[in-house]
Order: sequence, then structure tokens, then C-alpha cells
Amino acid sequence: MIAPDDEAGWARIAAFYPKMGPVTQMEHGYWGNMAAPVAEAHRAILDRLNRDTSAYARRGMRRDMAVVKARAAQAMGVQPDEIGFCRNAAEGLQALITQFTGPGAELGEGDAILWSDSDYDTSHAAMRHLAASRRAKAVQIALPRAPTHDNVIAAYAEAIKATPRLKFVLLTHGTHKTGMVVPVKEIAAMAKAAGAMVLVDCAQSFRMRPFTIPDFGADFAVMNFHKWTGAPVGTAAFWCRPGAAAMITPAPAEPDAKPEDVQAKVHLGTLDFAPQLTLPAALDFQDQHLPVPMKLARLQYLRNRWVKPLRGLSGLEIMLGDDPRTFGAITSFRIAGHTSTADNIAITDRLFNDYNIMTVHRAGLAAGGCVRVTPALFTTPADCDRLVAALRDLVPKIARG
Repeated sequence: MIAPDDEAGWARIAAFYPKMGPVTQMEHGYWGNMAAPVAEAHRAILDRLNRDTSAYARRGMRRDMAVVKARAAQAMGVQPDEIGFCRNAAEGLQALITQFTGPGAELGEGDAILWSDSDYDTSHAAMRHLAASRRAKAVQIALPRAPTHDNVIAAYAEAIKATPRLKFVLLTHGTHKTGMVVPVKEIAAMAKAAGAMVLVDCAQSFRMRPFTIPDFGADFAVMNFHKWTGAPVGTAAFWCRPGAAAMITPAPAEPDAKPEDVQAKVHLGTLDFAPQLTLPAALDFQDQHLPVPMKLARLQYLRNRWVKPLRGLSGLEIMLGDDPRTFGAITSFRIAGHTSTADNIAITDRLFNDYNIMTVHRAGLAAGGCVRVTPALFTTPADCDRLVAALRDLVPKIARG
């Protein structure tokens, strides 16, 4: 195990990854870099697909895909027949939400569904679509502006209590806007006790924090493999607990699918098969070099490296506290009086153009827009220190207007 502050040890890990260019990259929440052994496996698979095309795809690939599925299920702590593949978590969320119309999906006029402002943006539209299609009540809540483990639980408890006939709840384990790690297990238990089915979005937490999917006590889940698992872009998965798959209607392109066929909820067709086929190599690399607790400790160390020196800087709102239960790699900030999307795009542009630092704006929170910062495992303390220096210089300039 490498200690969070063992820079020599983490330099050895960094050597597996591409060297960053001249930009200080602090936006690793989109997708992750592949380590060199994973990238090599990916190239070999691409070469095989390009060379053998259908001779492999129609005769040998099904066996290899079964291995991939078993390996993915093992990492998730579930059985292979409980999962399906998709290209990204957003695709899985769309299917599990909008197709919640099968047998046992008791949602109709007078019933309600619930989600928060911190859930993934396209999921809001999917939840509204589900409510409209079933004539159900759509309830969106705002999480506390300064979220904590306890006040987030309290916010959901109040919403669940205030929402009669609640039938479906979307929860996001690691939010992509503020970085808040939501206490999903506790909230899911409350939602289940109220009679609701629960879907958990783990896109930003899977393989960043130590858990298996059944730990949540939910009915459905989605996760990405191209963020913190280090697989190529374009591979993700979704899960239905045993007995719940029939509640999700198969994709329209799968009219003859059995109700319990999980993969049939998303019709993949012909796609780039290489990312899925590379997944075992990514999981093998992670298991050998980057056990999840060690990864989390490093990412929290790097996050604290930039957050703690900036606490109390006038005009700067750090959007999470320092309870390690509530954050991983991601934490966002907001500059006082600058809450619009345009404001926060401008801030990211200033950081990029004036200080050579890459970040990203996030929108959709009830309290307004923000800027997200996400280090990677090979990010250095010096990278974090550059961000600290930049914000100490930039925030007073922007706050003064």
C-alpha cells in the first residue's frame, strides 16, 4: 500500500500514465486516462477487431464477452445475469427511468417520483418524462447549499415524508456537480420503507469508493467503467436486483425479449466492442496496483491539498466540508455573486487562459452554478498548489467585479 503523501510511490504509479501536457489538468471527472498496460491491451483488441471483423465477432467474441460480463459482475458484487452493458451511465439511466413501465412498476395517476437538483442533468428530463407518461407527480428537491452527511439525510427524510404514494426515487451516490457523496444506503432504506423503488447512479463513485452494488439496498444501479476504473471511453453497466428486471420494459428494438433479460433493456446493436473487451485488463491493473481504499485516500489527500488552504478566502465558497464520508476526488467552488452558467464558464476560461489550469463549470443547482475541480491519481501536490495560487489571485479580482 502506498501512503497518500508518499510522492515517490505515487510517481511510480504516474509512470504508468501519459505525461500531461503544458496545461495543469484539474478536470478528471469526465473520463479517466488508461494506464499503459490497459492502453496496450486496448490497441491489441482494436487490431484484432480490425483484422478479423465478423469472423471473430460472430464466432469467438461471444465467449470473450461472457468473460467480460463475469469479471464486471465480480467487481460489482453481483451475478452476471443481473447486469447489462451500455455505453455510458447516462444511457443506462435513460433506460431504467423511462422504461419503468413493466409488470410490477406500480406508477400511475396520483403516485409520485422523486429526485434532486444534484442528480445528473439528463436524468431530470428522463424523470419528468416518466412522470408525464404515467400521469404521476414529479417532485424535485434541492439538496442543502452546504451539504453534510446528516443534513442530506434530513432533506430526503423530509421529502419522503411529505410525498404520499412515492413509487420511484433516483439517488446519486457521488454527485458530479458539487462532489457530494450522498449517504445512499440510509436514504434508500427510508424510500423503500415508504414503498418506493430506488435507482442509484454510481457513475462518479464506482471504484473510487469501496462498496459493492448490493450495499445500497437499492433495486437498480448504473455505473461507468471509463471514469475511476480506467477502462476506455464507451463502457458502462447497469444492474437490476433479482426479481426487479421485469419492471423495466425491454428496449423497443427487443420486442421478443424475456422480461428478466437485463441486457434487453438497452439495445446496443453494432458498436465499438473494444472498450468492453478491454475491461478485464483495466480491472486487473486496478486490482494489482490501485486497491480502492488506497485510491480514495490519495484522491482525498489531493483534494484537501487545494481545499484547506483556501478555506476562509473572502469571496470563495467551497461547496463541501471536510467530513471524509462526504467527498472523494471532486469538490466544487463558487465565487460570490457569480452563479450563472455564463459567469462560471467565464471563470473556467480565466483559469485556463490566464493560469493554464483546466477546470469545468457545472450548472443546475438551486443555489446556482459552480466550478468543479477533480484531481487524478497522478496529479501532484504542485498541481494543487498552482490552483491555490491562481484562485488567491483570481477570486479578489472577480469578486471586486
